[in-house]
Amino acid sequence: MSASSGLFLLSTTGQIETAEFPGFDNIYCKYCYMYGLDWVVTAGLEEGISQVGRCSNDERRIFVWNFPLEITFKSTNPFGWPQLIISCYGLDTFGNDVVRGYGVCHLPVSAGQHFKTIPMFVPESTSLLQKMTAWLTGRRPEYVDPRVLAQGEGREVTRVRSQGNVKVSFNIVTKDLQSLGYQNSPNMTTVTSVGALSSHMDNLNIE
Repeated sequence: MSASSGLFLLSTTGQIETAEFPGFDNIYCKYCYMYGLDWVVTAGLEEGISQVGRCSNDERRIFVWNFPLEITFKSTNPFGWPQLIISCYGLDTFGNDVVRGYGVCHLPVSAGQHFKTIPMFVPESTSLLQKMTAWLTGRRPEYVDPRVLAQGEGREVTRVRSQGNVKVSFNIVTKDLQSLGYQNSPNMTTVTSVGALSSHMDNLNIE
């Protein structure tokens, strides 16, 4: 693939590393991506589900997943830059599988290694009666499709509450962005890691 084709590549590897959800235990996470119409996945996985993590016994009280991420996109337009959407779930007092938090972030634009802490939140019932009913029946408010979090439409009518955070690491490699006129200078402290991943980009079979 050459720059004359008007295409560029974005490749990311990394991990959903740890999370903090005070007062909860036995939590797992799911992830998926949301991206624009001009973007196409050429390699890797668009979604996945982690193992169940136990809260650590030390003073940090964190969940450790180290769940791998790996995906490559090609596009002709940076509009609709991919977003990572994370959903965390666990069991409540009655053994129901309920949501513990949703979070979303854009994939880093610049090449190199990046670390992000994603604040998580949960939807809230609109009244005290609905809140009590949801607690008794185990049917807590949740999104039918978490990808709605990456869209602006309808978000203003959703009532949410902050709950925990998730830490994610990214290793970003881009190709042909600068030759198309886009500036995304890599983080100078991570040039070595970028160089190590560049061969992976060159070996991709892009039609």
